[in-house]
Formats: sequence, C-alpha cells, structure tokens
Amino acid sequence: MELIKITQENKFYKDFPITSVCRADLENAGFDTKDVDDWTMSELASKMANAYCDMGFWEDLGILAEYLKIKKHKKSD
Repeated sequence: MELIKITQENKFYKDFPITSVCRADLENAGFDTKDVDDWTMSELASKMANAYCDMGFWEDLGILAEYLKIKKHKKSD
C-alpha cells in the first residue's frame, strides 16, 4: 500500500461534497423514475451542479464563510 504524503496542495484541492440527487428526490418532486437510468441521473446531477454555480453558489459561499468567521485575505495597497 502506497502512502500519500499530505501536502498543502493536496489539502488545497480536497473536495467536500455539498449535496447529491437520487431517484427518490425525483419521485418526491412528482416524476416517474421507473425508466430513468444511471446516465440520466449523472446528467441531471451535472446540470444541477452547473445551475447552482450559476445561481447563488458564489454568493452563498461568501455569506456562509463570513458566518463561520473564515478570515479573508488582507488587501495589499
């Protein structure tokens, strides 16, 4: 087993999942998922991720980071 050295770059690009979508979500929204395959679900998840980035992700990120008291970079003059 190969050990991976933890570096700042590894830490910098580590992903933390935000949400997911499943067939039960579609069913709860009134859709029939009987014939929905995994490829379609993957496409739906991808389109939803893009939509969230276009409609609020960056604004929500800033608001919630400030709420959690994450420090901002100091402005250089």
